[in-house]
Amino acid sequence: MDYSWLGAPAAQVPETARTMLGWEISAGGVRIRLTEVEAYAGTGEDPASHAHRGPTPRTRVMFGPAGRAYTYFVFGVHWCVNIVCGREGEAAAVLLRAGEVVDGRDIARKRRGEVADRDLARGPARLVVALGISAEANGTSVIDGTGPLLLTPPERPVAPSEISAGPRVGVAAAHDVPWRFWVTGDPTVSSYRRHVPRRPRNS
Repeated sequence: MDYSWLGAPAAQVPETARTMLGWEISAGGVRIRLTEVEAYAGTGEDPASHAHRGPTPRTRVMFGPAGRAYTYFVFGVHWCVNIVCGREGEAAAVLLRAGEVVDGRDIARKRRGEVADRDLARGPARLVVALGISAEANGTSVIDGTGPLLLTPPERPVAPSEISAGPRVGVAAAHDVPWRFWVTGDPTVSSYRRHVPRRPRNS
């Protein structure tokens, strides 16, 4: 199995993110083929990254080692999961944004409800729900089978000609950086919504 991205520096996280398209993430009886990911670097040049200002109790896992899960809660409602990348001491992570459920579809549907197959893991929060994971995955390995998540490479890598790139979703800073990658034309890719800052209410 080719896990060469484990040794890639944090500055190469966009290339690592591209590499993960087509890989499969498994947990709780469900296996998902990744069709959309998003890269974040903690090298001090990416203000959208949680690790932009250095390690904190929440982001310490992003500083290594690579191949671990980084989970976080958003809007007080949803969990998201990332794969830590970069050499130890260099923060980077790839957000798993969407995928196709290729095994355990009935289990995923019990968790997600009666939705179309394309929507079972179409979006980062839906993907986490389909897998049945939350905070307990944080900091665990995704490559050696000791944690709830297992990331495995595909039999056939996604060809560069089948990959599209564009701006990231839902971030207030550096939202136009084209570090979101997806399998072109795949129906499980989430819809793009550009971040719009909330206007303060008039007093």
